[in-house]
Amino acid sequence: MPYIYQGSKQREPSFPHTALTTHSSGKTYEQLKQECLQKGTLFEDIDFPAHDSSLFYSEKPNIPFVWKRPKEIVKDPEFILGGASRTDVRQGDLGDCWLLAAIASLTLNEKLLYRVVPPDQSFGSGYAGIFHFQFWQHNEWVDIVIDDRLPTFRNRLVFLHSADLNEFWSALIEKAYAKLNGSYEALKGGSTIEAMEDFTGGVSEMYENKSAPSNYFEIMDKALKRGSMLGCSIDITSSAETEAKTPQGLVKGHAYSITGLDVVNYRGQKVQLIRVRNPWGQVEWNGAWSDNSPEWSSIDPAERKRLCQTSLDDGEFWMKMEDFKRYFDKVEICNLTPDALDDDTEHKWEVNVHQGSWVRGSTAGGCRNFLETFWTNPQVKLSLTEKDDGRNECTFIAALMQKNRRKLKKVGAELLTIGYAIYQCPGSQSQMTKDFFKFNASKGRSKTYINVREISQRFTLPPGDYMIIPTTFEPHQEADFCLRVFSEKKSEITEIEGDIHVDLPDPPNPNPPHKETEEERQFRTLFEQIAGEDLEVSAEELQYVLNAVLQRTKNIKIKKLSLLSCLNIISLMDTSGNGKLGFDEFKIFWDKLKNWINIFLQYDADKSGTMSSYELRLALKAAGFQLNNTVLQLIVLRYSDDLYQIEFDDYLNCLVRLENCCCVFHSLNNSNTDTISVNQAEFISLAMNI
Repeated sequence: MPYIYQGSKQREPSFPHTALTTHSSGKTYEQLKQECLQKGTLFEDIDFPAHDSSLFYSEKPNIPFVWKRPKEIVKDPEFILGGASRTDVRQGDLGDCWLLAAIASLTLNEKLLYRVVPPDQSFGSGYAGIFHFQFWQHNEWVDIVIDDRLPTFRNRLVFLHSADLNEFWSALIEKAYAKLNGSYEALKGGSTIEAMEDFTGGVSEMYENKSAPSNYFEIMDKALKRGSMLGCSIDITSSAETEAKTPQGLVKGHAYSITGLDVVNYRGQKVQLIRVRNPWGQVEWNGAWSDNSPEWSSIDPAERKRLCQTSLDDGEFWMKMEDFKRYFDKVEICNLTPDALDDDTEHKWEVNVHQGSWVRGSTAGGCRNFLETFWTNPQVKLSLTEKDDGRNECTFIAALMQKNRRKLKKVGAELLTIGYAIYQCPGSQSQMTKDFFKFNASKGRSKTYINVREISQRFTLPPGDYMIIPTTFEPHQEADFCLRVFSEKKSEITEIEGDIHVDLPDPPNPNPPHKETEEERQFRTLFEQIAGEDLEVSAEELQYVLNAVLQRTKNIKIKKLSLLSCLNIISLMDTSGNGKLGFDEFKIFWDKLKNWINIFLQYDADKSGTMSSYELRLALKAAGFQLNNTVLQLIVLRYSDDLYQIEFDDYLNCLVRLENCCCVFHSLNNSNTDTISVNQAEFISLAMNI
């Protein structure tokens, strides 16, 4: 099924109380719950059943899972026990530590936590076996309803669980997130920042510790104080290193969360410390400032108490900042949208969002390495109008996200390699073509093309208009995407889709018989042979005439024109309305056809008798049709083959139908505007005849 083009949206994400209802019944959480209470039954979710299909899509469980409700596991289950905290998050037998690290970070911000985990849920009064959670998906909050049947083995939860066996909010949020993405298996492997964004609607930044900026500690400290979510990890060089333990007690290829930063006085010096948490709930750093290290005995007990330092094997530990930068490789920060920040927060980002698609043969042009098609990618205008405070430049983060790839894993879809480039906008509202990108350098671009869900980067540029080109690395790769711009000051983004503009020359007056050219005299002779003395031909006769003439045209490889093409030609040129084409009408069309043939030859560079769908838009423009992406995508879907090639007959059909559409529109356009009004009968008549 083709991806449908979507335009820009410039609005902040909706609040959770307006989250989109997603259950197949169309009913809200409250409606479903009330139904169960009235019937005296416990909710069973038909959208995510207690079945192996909800667990795995490529394998079968290697142990016999039993789906149980919390009340079947323990006597007195609680949704949240003593407040939700990072210690409630313990990893089970699923490789989703990235998700658990994000959940642990989520518990550090109560406002964010209770947006995702509505707290007015319990196993007490009003219990109906139904719970709900809210996640951000591509600039919209969605409400995910689940039943509370959880996979168990020997009466213990198999996957995420709390340290307290009576507490179930963390196991239920994992189930809701698995439902959002299609299955539990779909959660295997990922980046902490992905879940952080789905919990906040924020935008991510990634820092390499080895090349961290001089104010790195301040950046992270400021981010934590703003409620941002932070994760960190150690790179691996091969899959064999995944979750391998280092001599320092750290785990490679494993997602940790950063839960605090502080400065302590140690032997007369100030030492920067960072607190990190392993979502396993165990296995900790064993170096300086670890739980039982001697450094703690040399600081004031009040400092130790303030930092909540303990010697428990709970997965959380302090490190010196220098050691953190030495042993961890990267940090991911999730910057929050204005609605996620407290009202008294001094700095809030301005947010703009554009939803779009890469469509094969139309807007999936690939990266700058593929210059012949790069220019056909979506072109998004970014207007930076206000300078940062105290600076002459504008700071913004551009983030490109490919949508729904985790959910599409079960049908074989993998993450595409994506990136973007930023160019100075020349001021025109028309789309830039190949020559612009051939002779103009970018003003900025993503550091690399990489197969992650979202790639983001911070830029500073002078005020002005710019053009962001979001792309996949290879051409012809199809996906929906979401482009977000977080800016220090106000900005705007709009897609440069281009206006529809048609500029067709007036047809020449036919020459009288005594002034006909040699070519026209040959046509007249052929017409008389086919049509008789009235010199009018039917569609079948026109097909014979055109094929006879085109076969003599040596410089173009053309298969025989179809009868449909000839019917369309008569529909365009028939002024008498008798369904036939007269000789004068044919002569006018022949002039058009010669021009269209020359254009086709220009863009059929390899003389194969076909042109690519990307070249088609240039050919149409040369013929007088300036079209936008929406119309071009429809044309490509209709006229190109599986290899995105257009043969001459389809090219001709396309031009004839386009001109016919324009002629009909102008004949009905009495108000001289961009719109016409037709009734149902008129619309059906138009649709049948164009």
